[in-house]
Amino acid sequence: MTEIPATMFAALQRHEGYSGTAEGPAIADAADYLEAAEIPVPTPGKGQVLIRLRTASVNPSDLHFIKGEYGQPRIKGNPAGFEGCGDVVAAGEGAEGLVGQRVAFVVALGCSGAWAEYATTDAINCIPLRPDISDDDGSAQIVNPLTAMAMVDIARQDGESFVVSAATSQLGKLMVSLGKDLGLKPIALVRRAEAVQPLKDMGAAEVVVTTDEDAVQQFAKISAALKPRVFLDAVSDQFSEQVFAAMPNKARWISYGKLSSELPKLTMMGQLIFQSKRIEGFWLTSWMMSTPPADQMRVVGEVQARFADGRWKTDVSVHLPLRDVVSGLADALKKTDGKVIITP
Repeated sequence: MTEIPATMFAALQRHEGYSGTAEGPAIADAADYLEAAEIPVPTPGKGQVLIRLRTASVNPSDLHFIKGEYGQPRIKGNPAGFEGCGDVVAAGEGAEGLVGQRVAFVVALGCSGAWAEYATTDAINCIPLRPDISDDDGSAQIVNPLTAMAMVDIARQDGESFVVSAATSQLGKLMVSLGKDLGLKPIALVRRAEAVQPLKDMGAAEVVVTTDEDAVQQFAKISAALKPRVFLDAVSDQFSEQVFAAMPNKARWISYGKLSSELPKLTMMGQLIFQSKRIEGFWLTSWMMSTPPADQMRVVGEVQARFADGRWKTDVSVHLPLRDVVSGLADALKKTDGKVIITP
């Protein structure tokens, strides 16, 4: 039987609800939004589990959330962090079967977050991990990989080419490589010229550097040739709108993130009427709620297989100790070549 302490260390949210701002996920000082504290270890409720943390990943959604810019309200005094990997050490009624298992998990609304020594979540938000999956990969096993699988599946239904913004991000790279494996032709959008060749080696059919003066013209030529009808967009700025405007009839602009603080203006409203174009959003939580369990398990199995055999991996830039999150997160995030992983 695992001995559970009375208290734990955690990075707590300092604010309540929404901020009303739209600055994007960049932070100058995590202390503006978080504070370190020793708090009681939470007790799992009915259908919930208590997880002793091994690793937690830092995603843009976490940063939007602690800044009050996410689609769910902050809870002051609650630990931050949506996603992690750990060992189930206790369970509420109906969730006892997970006790003793190492799991990937996402934190349900109102539960105690992953940036702490212990976290709680609903049992249905846990995925038992294969032994050949590392803790780092386990901590990034749900949000990005399942989003990649779900969105590329949407893209493949609308042709053989699709567009991916922020293609050097962990999620962007997963989508590019998955697209190649499925015989598709991903078009990658990046900010730096040095990212072009690595993405082509990964499977991108074309790469556009968005900071080039003629980037829109470059994309327009590529769009005319490959005819992508799905734009998977994590940036959602004015360049995104120009990309969408240059795409063919029946194109879909699917926004799943807001890395840019710029608010785009729609300049081609007639395309929505006369070219049957659509602007929509994607939220993994909605996908999980609407996708049959059997289909979810198939996707989860494929995700774990890809990490286990090396087709996918989590690029880690920094392992940040939990006790250094408040003081060190902003500096850790400056290293953009991988994901920040929090360790207890």
